[in-house]
Amino acid sequence: MPKSDNMRGAVLMMMSMAAFTLNDTFIKSVAGDIPLFQAVFLRGLLTSLLLFGLALHRGVLRTAISRQDWGVIGWRTVGEVSATVAFLTALFHMPIANATSILQSLPLAITLAGAVFFGEPVGWRRYLAIGVGFFGVLLIVRPGSDGFDGYSVFAVIAVGFVVLRDLSTRRLSAKIPSLLVALSGAVSVTILGGVVTLFSDWQPVSSAPLLRLGGASIFLVAGYLFSVMVMRVGEISFVAAFRYTALIWAIVLGIAVFGEVPDLWTLIGSAIVVGTGIYTFYRERRLMRAGKTSGGV
Repeated sequence: MPKSDNMRGAVLMMMSMAAFTLNDTFIKSVAGDIPLFQAVFLRGLLTSLLLFGLALHRGVLRTAISRQDWGVIGWRTVGEVSATVAFLTALFHMPIANATSILQSLPLAITLAGAVFFGEPVGWRRYLAIGVGFFGVLLIVRPGSDGFDGYSVFAVIAVGFVVLRDLSTRRLSAKIPSLLVALSGAVSVTILGGVVTLFSDWQPVSSAPLLRLGGASIFLVAGYLFSVMVMRVGEISFVAAFRYTALIWAIVLGIAVFGEVPDLWTLIGSAIVVGTGIYTFYRERRLMRAGKTSGGV
């Protein structure tokens, strides 16, 4: 893989994480003004319109999609919709740094899923790193303790569905435009939000929350596009390490916007998750360079 592809992937990953975290910040800011699914619907509607306009302008709506790719897009959509609902449920009720820290276990979860479902070779060192990393998640969640927040379970559930989304993205044909994939995900999330709001009371929306939702939509569009593009550029073992820049954004924005200062256990757990994730990437790159086909060392 050319180094230029790896660097391009790293930049796309950092841009994706910044965009998604800014989107999270904007939508969390309306949590006290708008119900969850109404916010999902309004943000999704704005996002879908923006993506549709871009797709129409670039002519990607005429792209021929094979039955196999439709199946992959279907699975990716399931992951996208479920992850959105689970993570926003957590985000509406807990500090943004805590929710984002739990989401940083995603690379470890992807490595484990690859081994379990696709038979990808993973040696005992990486299995150990995965176990230690998930222990770090437990330090953040702290089940059974006074500091336990039940909504953190939704962040853990979101990790599982993002794994499904990202692994599905890797299996899309190269001819499928990233913009079209992003549009399908946004429309699906919007439909879900709209259906749920039909069975709940509609909350009047003032201009200030609507503007914040508009900001969330703009950053979500950027995050959608970058996240699809990054899964298709460079070596995933190199690029994925830059996912952790989201945690820096979440801590800074959590303090600056919401006055949420992470406690010591959250910081320790986050450091463990990040450290084990980086080690996992290091092992994967070392084995790839050595040309090994088994992860037994």
